[in-house]
Amino acid sequence: MVQFDLFGEVEQKLDERAKRQSDEAAQPPKPRPASPSRRKRRSFPSDPQQHASEVAESVIAAWFSHYGGSRMDIPLGTVAALSFFREPLISDWLLTLEPAQLPPFLREIWGSQWLARPDLIEVAQPLHRWIEEDPDEYELRAVQAVIHTALSKGLFDLTAQDDPYARSQADVLSPLLTGLRHKGDKKWRGEYHTPPSVTDAMAHILVDDDFCGPGMSIREPAIGSGGMFRSVAQRMRELGLNTHDYRWFGNDIDPLATSCAAVNAIVWDLGPKVAIWCADTFADSDSGLRDALTERAAIIEHRNAVVEQALFEQKTRRLLNALDQLFEGAAA
Repeated sequence: MVQFDLFGEVEQKLDERAKRQSDEAAQPPKPRPASPSRRKRRSFPSDPQQHASEVAESVIAAWFSHYGGSRMDIPLGTVAALSFFREPLISDWLLTLEPAQLPPFLREIWGSQWLARPDLIEVAQPLHRWIEEDPDEYELRAVQAVIHTALSKGLFDLTAQDDPYARSQADVLSPLLTGLRHKGDKKWRGEYHTPPSVTDAMAHILVDDDFCGPGMSIREPAIGSGGMFRSVAQRMRELGLNTHDYRWFGNDIDPLATSCAAVNAIVWDLGPKVAIWCADTFADSDSGLRDALTERAAIIEHRNAVVEQALFEQKTRRLLNALDQLFEGAAA
C-alpha cells in the first residue's frame, strides 16, 4: 500500500498540537474575552443525525428557491467544501463573500485538500468540476444562499470539530444527496442509503474486543456516501482502536455517492490507507479494486512530482534572488 510522504509531517503537527492543548489545559483558566462573532457557537447537537437532516433540508430549499435547476453537484460540492473547515469562527468571514468571489475561494479549498489527499479529491471530482465551468450569476447566487443557509443552520456544529469522533457523529452529505435526487431517479438507481441507526447497530455487532488487529481491511461493495465506514470508525474509537491502522476499500456505482464517500473519508479521518472508487460491484471479480489501487498510486506519484517541482522552483527563485542581491552589492 502506498504511503504518503506528507502524512508523517501532518501527524507530527497533530501530535504537537495535541501536546500544546494538553499544556494549555493544565494552566489555570483565564477569563475569556467576549467573542466578536455575530453567530454564537452552540453546543454540540443532542441528535446529530436529526441535525444533519435539518441542515440538508434547509440547503435543498435554499438551492431550489434561488436557482431551481437540476444540478445536484453544485450544492453538494459547496457543502462538501465547507465540511473541510475546522475553525467555526471563519463563518463570519464566509458570510461576507460576494458571489463573484466564490469560485476562486472554492478552488483554493479543493486545491489545498488535493495536496494532502489527491487520491480522494480526484475521486470527488464530480463535486468540484463545476467550479471550472464558469458558473453563471444565478448559480453563484444560489451557491451563496447555500453557504449562508448551511452556516446559519449549524453545519459547523457538526463538522468543524477538532476531535474526529465528534465530527463523525453524523453524515451531512447522505441526506443532502438523497434529498436532491429526484424520487424517480433514486428508485431507478436503487439508491436507498442504510439508516445510521442500522449501520451503528451492525458496527456494534461486527466490531468488538476480539476485532482483528492493525493491517486488516474493511471492505464495502456498496459504499453509498460511506455510512457503514462512519459507524465502524466510531465503534473502533470507542474501543480505543486507531482507524489509521486499517485499510478501507469501498466502491459504488453512483459517482456522486462515491464522491461524497471520498469527502467523508477525509472529514471522518479514516486515515491514509483509504481507496474509494466508482464501479459496479457485479461487473468484475474484484469490483475494480486492482485498477483502483493502480490509479490511486499513479495519482499520489503525480502529486509528489508536483510538490517536488514546486519546491525546486522555490529554491531556484531564492537562489536567483540571492545572486541578484550579491551582484547589486558588488556593483555598488
